[in-house]
Amino acid sequence: MVVDLKANEVVTKAGDVKFFAPEAQVKGKLILTNQRLYFKTLEDTYMDYNMEILPTDIRELTFFKTKLIFQNGLSLVTRNGLHLKFLVKGRDAWSKMINKLC
Repeated sequence: MVVDLKANEVVTKAGDVKFFAPEAQVKGKLILTNQRLYFKTLEDTYMDYNMEILPTDIRELTFFKTKLIFQNGLSLVTRNGLHLKFLVKGRDAWSKMINKLC
């Protein structure tokens, strides 16, 4: 998996995640750099869900539980109203790093 990094852009964290798309849970990689956040799918059939999120696009960052007990959900709300939900390991660390970016 290749992400085209911009000038002076460095990957600070990356990990396997599941993205809650309207019709499926899409497996992929969440990649945080010093300039933006990327989601890249692992399957070609879901390439439409590849996304780049700029820090200025993030309005809200919250947590949610899955299966009522697992604290592994990270939800991003963008300025244009999109609700992006990810299943991540170490959501506290992800949240801290994303907040530093914003």
